[in-house]
Amino acid sequence: MEKKSFYITTPIYYVNDIPHIGHAYTTIACDVMSRYMRMKGYDVRFLTGTDEHGQKIQTAAEARGMTPQELVDKIHVNFRELWKVLNISNDDFIRTTEDRHIRVVQAMFKKLMNQGDIYKGSYEGWYCVPCETYVPESSMGENRTCPDCGRPLITMKEESYFFRASKYVPELIEHYEKNLQGVMPRIRYNEIMSFLRGEVRDQSVSRTTLKWGIPIPGDEKHVVYVWFDALINYATAVGYLDSQEMFKRYWPVVRHMVGKDIIRFHCVIWPLMLLALGINVPVSVIAHGWWTVDGEKMSKSKGNVVDPFKMAELYGADAFRYFLLREVPFGNDGDFSETALVGRINSDLANDLGNLLNRTLQMIVSYANGVVPDGGGNGLQGGDPLDLELRAFGESTLGLVDQAMATFSYDEALKQIWAFIGRGNKYIDETMPWKLNKEEKTERLRSVLCNLYEVLRLSALLVAPYIPESAEKIWKQLGCGGSPLSAQLDEFRWGGGAGTKVDKAEVLFPRIDLEQWKKDRASASPKPEEKERDVEHEAEIDVDGFRSVEMRVAQIVRVEEIPRSKKLYKLEVDLGYEHRTICSGIRNFFRPEELEGRRVIMVTNLKPAKLCGVESNGMILAASAGEGENEQVVLVVPASDVPLGSRVR
Repeated sequence: MEKKSFYITTPIYYVNDIPHIGHAYTTIACDVMSRYMRMKGYDVRFLTGTDEHGQKIQTAAEARGMTPQELVDKIHVNFRELWKVLNISNDDFIRTTEDRHIRVVQAMFKKLMNQGDIYKGSYEGWYCVPCETYVPESSMGENRTCPDCGRPLITMKEESYFFRASKYVPELIEHYEKNLQGVMPRIRYNEIMSFLRGEVRDQSVSRTTLKWGIPIPGDEKHVVYVWFDALINYATAVGYLDSQEMFKRYWPVVRHMVGKDIIRFHCVIWPLMLLALGINVPVSVIAHGWWTVDGEKMSKSKGNVVDPFKMAELYGADAFRYFLLREVPFGNDGDFSETALVGRINSDLANDLGNLLNRTLQMIVSYANGVVPDGGGNGLQGGDPLDLELRAFGESTLGLVDQAMATFSYDEALKQIWAFIGRGNKYIDETMPWKLNKEEKTERLRSVLCNLYEVLRLSALLVAPYIPESAEKIWKQLGCGGSPLSAQLDEFRWGGGAGTKVDKAEVLFPRIDLEQWKKDRASASPKPEEKERDVEHEAEIDVDGFRSVEMRVAQIVRVEEIPRSKKLYKLEVDLGYEHRTICSGIRNFFRPEELEGRRVIMVTNLKPAKLCGVESNGMILAASAGEGENEQVVLVVPASDVPLGSRVR
């Protein structure tokens, strides 16, 4: 019987930064689903990769004195290395600079152009530089800001090729009305339907203002717009041009997993492109939420960006994988806390799963010479009510996990698995094998030990997609051959482990001493500021002296690096009544995209000064702590929006 196919993708990650928790979260979620579906007997294809074209790459490469290709060749390796560390089982890793992808993009562009669905015109509109996208006025945020990243928009006009997106909107609306799981979760579905029923214009799909992109066939002064280019990767990787057999096998069952910030590209633009090309739209686009850290937005300037490499090194890849998918309902925003992670390790992994494994194996070794006894029917016929209930619990858990995974409800699946693990621990307390051994109730003891072994065997199978390395170790300790990840969940039968020789119990998840952990964490944190008596103060001034410093609210409009300086940025700021250029020594603490659009407090009556050839007319305020490599800088910003130019007193 031919296997059913299942194709799942992460977004391809833009190589303008090092991998962070958001990249890890999406990829782990796809990895877990791909492993689970393989264990359900599906022919799975799992794709991830990197997005390597666009203005930001060209600009970053120029700033570093490199070619764009040299830069992306260097940076994309970070993602490959992280996937190894996190035990990701992707079948393919695609780069948009690969020849196979360039050929597909040009072929699709040419096809759409030949059939009249791409045409040349000129475009003038509001453009978000960090997101590299035009924004309709109806979708703008307050004060002409990008609805996705919140940064200010600029006006831009250029010759462009356009895709007739509006032509296919009615067809896409009809598709989504018939396929309610086309966009998940439901809140995102409603958002997309509202957008489609509003204003969807023809999309600009080329650029003439940069060179780092895929040339348009026959008109090479244009390059393909980075989003049009990037979306096509999903089709490239399953043989759109090179293997029709492969494409027919995997494309009809594709599912894209993305962050909620890019769902319009994946749920509107991409399916409209596919409809125009005569290709099936994705079965589902699953959008997850964002992560904060201890209740705050992640920011390099705050020093609270979660490094997945470090988390895996400190706590193990399995614990990190488990925490991310257990902590929040998939689709919601989540808050990352190392304290919560340690709590999950100690309670769920060490106390619940680890305790069940160690107690059971030790009892099989002590009471049955390390060999799983025959349970005498094992509750299949006329057994003890506790045994029957435990077996029924296991069978029910298989079904409930399957239901949860069908809707990408990872946290719900894990809750069901851990309820079953908890039931196993309770079964030990209810049956008291140590008492049965002491009272020489041999037949009952054999049945109990056999049942506990089956709880562990099924638990190992169920947790394998989530914590694969630990599941392999459990499987080995249980004396099972092969790998749990190679087993088929639907073939599990209760009572199949009799006669198996178990291995010595090994502690998989040692408990973390919280007091010692807190001490270690405190010693690794930046040192607190010195007491006030040790702080050097400036000379006192009177009220009039303070009043002479004019401070106003400003907004950073544009950020440029100054080639002659390693520390300075050239900032264009908007005071509401005028624009000014200032130099600021914060280049080592912020990326340009972290600054553009930020409201700041600015000293406006400083005498102009020339720094590295640039005249600076003002100063923005910031607080700093620490020294050298440990120095942190935080901008002083208004607590709420006030008009630009407002006086700070």
